[in-house]
Amino acid sequence: MTNREKYKQAFSVLQTSGEISLEVENMAIMNKKAKLKAAAAVISTCLILAGGSGIAYAADIGGIQRTIQLWIEGDQTSATFEYNSDGSYNISIPSEDGETKEYGGGGIAYEPDGTERPLTEEELLEQLNDPEVDYKDDGTVWVYYYDQKIEITDKFEDDICYLKLSNGDETVYMTIKYQDGWCSSPHKYESPDSFN
Repeated sequence: MTNREKYKQAFSVLQTSGEISLEVENMAIMNKKAKLKAAAAVISTCLILAGGSGIAYAADIGGIQRTIQLWIEGDQTSATFEYNSDGSYNISIPSEDGETKEYGGGGIAYEPDGTERPLTEEELLEQLNDPEVDYKDDGTVWVYYYDQKIEITDKFEDDICYLKLSNGDETVYMTIKYQDGWCSSPHKYESPDSFN
């Protein structure tokens, strides 16, 4: 006979009191309830995470919207900016006549190793602060930069205009070809041949 069998035989004659048996049963029930509560908590957490990621995924599909302050033709305007993970954006601007004007754009950037990536939200917002050139129906040409409205119609020489702009914090050097594009740089005037 093994030791285990000897212990079993020796203690089998002992009887437990009813109170101890009842306590053991209650502990088993409590242990079972605790396990069920833990399982319910784990299931709830999984559902919340799955549901939350589904919401984030759905929000990413449609883009993430927020209200921004934007300079349009020298006036600061509230606009709804929607950034999409593919590097594109949409802007909705309410106009005075109750209509909504829609704008959009996007872009890519090249990494040092030559790979392409979509522009980030911050890069796109930075581009929205670039100066704008506007050719009006009356023949005038205007540049808008933050709160500045500058008519440059008479500043063209041989269809090229050089313009230095400052918003107080930054200085921008613009080279503008009459109705043939423009570029800006924080360092110097670019050659008109560089953006053909």
